[in-house]
Amino acid sequence: MPVKYLGWLVEIIYEDQSGKITKRRIQVKSIRSGLIKADDLLSGQPRTFLESGLLACRPIKITA
Repeated sequence: MPVKYLGWLVEIIYEDQSGKITKRRIQVKSIRSGLIKADDLLSGQPRTFLESGLLACRPIKITA
């Protein structure tokens, strides 16, 4: 994930270590040493993702 997404709302497709694939909306807090720390927008909880498990990402457009 590019560092330019720090602080952005992003939609990701992620594969966890067990092979489960999920689609999530997150707010990126930090990207360091292959780890992405973010807030999950659905649950409101902080989450950590391995950058190697990231299958796709795109910024979320906010409309008024």
